[in-house]
Amino acid sequence: VNSNLFRDYIGAIFNGVKFTDVPINPKVRFDFILAFIIDYTTETNPPTPTNGKFNIFWQNTVLTPSAVASIKQSNPNVRVAVSMGGATVNDRPVFFNITSVDSWVNNAVESLTGIIQDNNLDGIDIDYEQFQVDPDTFTECVGRLITVLKAKGVIKFASIAPFGNAEVQRHYMALWAKYGAVIDYINFQFYAYGASTTEAQYVDFFNQQIVNYPGGNILASFTTAATTTSVPVETALSACRTLQKEGKLYGIFIWAADHSRSQGFKYETESQALLANATISY
Repeated sequence: VNSNLFRDYIGAIFNGVKFTDVPINPKVRFDFILAFIIDYTTETNPPTPTNGKFNIFWQNTVLTPSAVASIKQSNPNVRVAVSMGGATVNDRPVFFNITSVDSWVNNAVESLTGIIQDNNLDGIDIDYEQFQVDPDTFTECVGRLITVLKAKGVIKFASIAPFGNAEVQRHYMALWAKYGAVIDYINFQFYAYGASTTEAQYVDFFNQQIVNYPGGNILASFTTAATTTSVPVETALSACRTLQKEGKLYGIFIWAADHSRSQGFKYETESQALLANATISY
């Protein structure tokens, strides 16, 4: 179903990008997603897992609590979320690693509640990409965490960020099968497919995810990073237009505002213009 949700990851690259740098179209629903918080130590090198005690790894000297409050106050269509996990920390892989389900959930609820309330955030995004637990364990940890945070009114929405890798899909599809009712959006990383991907293939990949995540609000996506290994932006945008014509474009997300800055946020502007014309039905 078409809708007008636009989401932009921000803060992972530490290049000083600010919320106010990014153009915000008043006709879309706009989510900034801070990248990242990780349940790894900040004071050891290499960082090591902390069993659900999350620390801030986004550029919080720039993207501060007052910056969050200010961008939301001046743009009533803006919400701010935070993404958990990510691919790497200090250039080493981030693993989903726990001591026990109960202890991880308790620690995660406590540490996330503090970070969310201190920073005036609205939701969370789950972006673990490497796992040292089986899909059932991941499902219970993350599913319970989202359920508790919603029940306590700490968050208003949650998303997951899988991509087309067999191990990743096993974990997220298991999570979706059991806890899909508490997951609002699927930030599927379509840009993780190869650079030779055609528009028709992109649409096929999208349709596959409708089957994998039945009933899910699946977002199209692309990366603005300088890369020769990901789906080209123009291919993705062209696919977005096709999906919108077919009534399937729920929204678009971009990785990441940090990279888009050097392009003058051209694609943020273009994506939002496309979504603003959506026949709204959400």
